[in-house]
Amino acid sequence: MKTTLELPDDLFVEAKAVAARRRITLKALFTRALRRELYPETGAPAEGFELDAQGWPVRKRAVGDQAEVTEEFIQRLRESEGI
Repeated sequence: MKTTLELPDDLFVEAKAVAARRRITLKALFTRALRRELYPETGAPAEGFELDAQGWPVRKRAVGDQAEVTEEFIQRLRESEGI
């Protein structure tokens, strides 16, 4: 849903800077902040995540995604990141 918000200039500038530093959109930043504000007790997961049986946030899989995280996969990621 689209909506229009009026924000104080200083808040908008800071939000834009934070989103840029995190390399996310303003929409993602506002959505995360609003979810935290609306669901502080339940810890509702961020967009793209769901809670597992123990209450931990887990990234939702895309339809048909058969990716498996193995030790070899992790090692390749470490090497590609220089870790």
